[in-house]
Amino acid sequence: MLKFQNNNTTFSVNFEDFILIVFVIIDDLYKKYAPAAISHRIRISSAKLSDPEIITISICGELFGFDSENALFNYIDKNYRYLFPNLCSRSRFNRTRRNLLKLTNILFQKLQYIFNSFDSAYYIVDSFPLPVCKFGRAKYCNSFRGSADYGRCASKKETYFGFKVHALTTPEGFITNYEITPASIDDRAALRDLIFDKTDIIVIGDKGYTDKALTNELKCQDINLMTLKRSNSKIKWSKETQRMIFSKRRRIETTFSQLSEQLNAEKVLAKSTLGLYTRMLTKIFAYDICILINKLSGNEYNCSRIKQLIF
Repeated sequence: MLKFQNNNTTFSVNFEDFILIVFVIIDDLYKKYAPAAISHRIRISSAKLSDPEIITISICGELFGFDSENALFNYIDKNYRYLFPNLCSRSRFNRTRRNLLKLTNILFQKLQYIFNSFDSAYYIVDSFPLPVCKFGRAKYCNSFRGSADYGRCASKKETYFGFKVHALTTPEGFITNYEITPASIDDRAALRDLIFDKTDIIVIGDKGYTDKALTNELKCQDINLMTLKRSNSKIKWSKETQRMIFSKRRRIETTFSQLSEQLNAEKVLAKSTLGLYTRMLTKIFAYDICILINKLSGNEYNCSRIKQLIF
């Protein structure tokens, strides 16, 4: 059961209603922003499931906590077939889901503009590790050979084999952009891609983003990069500025914690790079939709609140 509060009025919906809410959001985005080459592709009229239906099932499946695509499909087939009477075969569903990666990313990027609710002068940047196997099995992991790499996770003080997820969030925790790179890629290199369309903002990062040349480069875009000071840094922040940086950085740490604990973001079970990219994007998309629903309903911006009320 879901309970939302808005304008001092509390109303309840069940998970079926939540699926419908997600579908309405996705379908609206699809009609507005889906490229014609995708929405009018050959033989799409004969497809049993529409693109918005497949994306909706994928998003709700991540909130259900399914790690297996097959387990998700079987659950929907058994419990919510009446919502999707034209459910296609499992293999076609999984194949189409991965083929819709580009479209799903477009809709994700446009979500923040639906209600213009997340414009901010401040953004927080950080990354988290995405291992694809245990370290001892890395040399036998052929599925991601050539795309994954070895990297170092400073917070856990360990080396791992896989990828790294870079994210840019608002102070409310809404993820406005993300990028998946091999684990060896420097955080500072990914930052340029995350903010390529931004200007006149302040970006807050940890010590890993400290770079004088990068700071000067971003100033040309009217972007002020503020990072935690290294022990040998010559930067002098006032106590108020230091408190502000620490305060806002805690938000992205909470966001990563919610992604990991609520959506298993650091344990993506996939057998290919395309499958991994699809699962990670869907998890982030699901998280942002929860943040959006909470904002519209006047609740705290917390993914766990949505999940607690659903289950």
